[in-house]
Amino acid sequence: MALACQRDSYLTQLWSVVKSCKPAQLTVVNGGKKEKLSGFDVILEDTVLFPEGGGQPDDRGSINGVSVLRITRSGADAVHFVREEIPPETKVDLQVDWKRRFDHMQQHSGQHLITALADSMFGYKTTSWNLGEKVSFIELDTPKVTADELTTLEETVNAKIREGVAMTPKLYENKDDPELAAVRARGLPDDHVGPVRVVTIEGIDSNMCCGTHVSSMAHLQAIKLLYTEKGKKGKTNLFFVAGDRVLSYLGRCCSVEKTLTGVLKGPLDQHVDLADKAVKGWKAAQKMSTGLLKEVAALEAEAFKSKAEKDNVFVTHRKEGDGDYMNILVGELLAVEGLSCLVTVGDEKAAGLFVFAGPETVVKDMGPKICDLLEGKGALSGGRYRGKANKMANRGKAEAALRDYLQQTKAES
Repeated sequence: MALACQRDSYLTQLWSVVKSCKPAQLTVVNGGKKEKLSGFDVILEDTVLFPEGGGQPDDRGSINGVSVLRITRSGADAVHFVREEIPPETKVDLQVDWKRRFDHMQQHSGQHLITALADSMFGYKTTSWNLGEKVSFIELDTPKVTADELTTLEETVNAKIREGVAMTPKLYENKDDPELAAVRARGLPDDHVGPVRVVTIEGIDSNMCCGTHVSSMAHLQAIKLLYTEKGKKGKTNLFFVAGDRVLSYLGRCCSVEKTLTGVLKGPLDQHVDLADKAVKGWKAAQKMSTGLLKEVAALEAEAFKSKAEKDNVFVTHRKEGDGDYMNILVGELLAVEGLSCLVTVGDEKAAGLFVFAGPETVVKDMGPKICDLLEGKGALSGGRYRGKANKMANRGKAEAALRDYLQQTKAES
């Protein structure tokens, strides 16, 4: 028997009974870091919460008020991961996160409609698809979709939405039923158990699918085909949004438009030209700045070399400097015999770059120590120790350590 969520995708609540509850762990990603959660895998007699499958992510919701963090499929069963134990035979109240569910229904049903029409109109088969957090895409088995084809496809898709074409699921108890031969499908999973579910868009398409879907194309509201990108192995990825996501996408675009209008000092139809002008101006300024920094580096080196009495340590910092500035300055200064030089660039109170150069023994001995004092990461390369510094405020400590080392070395010799 199909799950309650597959029999009625609009069902948001269900009473059920716990069949089993076993200790389990779930790996989640928080802030880019993996974390293992201890909890329980709960299997119910029936569920209104959809387990991931058919390219559709799993639902969210609760069991007796306990949040369900993941739902997976194991044969004919849906496995719910929760943090609290719920003993077998417990009668439970299941609630669905409807906003997430309906969003997935709209995107998944929209994908079926786009896939069917792209095939029937242009012969472009769908080989896979991805339901993303904000935007989804369909992988089409064609190297290119023209702008005219995209426009025609979008117009036809939205015409079917306005017609309110019905979309209905049907269960086939026998997977060898001859009617299934005419259904679009990529085959059943190896661990499939139970009846075969087919979703039909009336007069357009029949497709083997386990996901949750709308009952009418009208519930999609609208579909916007956004753009295409080159996919893998001569295929094309078609990006789209459906239903409420169209409004969300439009809202984000309007917000960005308003911000750019203020930044670029011009209306939407001038944004591209104004942005292009701004980028070209920035590149020209950067080129000029780089040239000036190179000149400054050469002048600073010349000023030091022209001194009658020279220190054996040269330390300088330039906030607006870059790698070229450091390399030119150090390269010029290495002509001074026995000189150790430490050059840093970037924010004086935060992170930046550094390069330390001088006599080979000094660089080998003090390079790692200076790097540690700056709380950075670096390496010796081409006779120079260079890297990223995370605490520029310790430049004074680094200089002091270098001078102490040189004084001690001189005393020992």
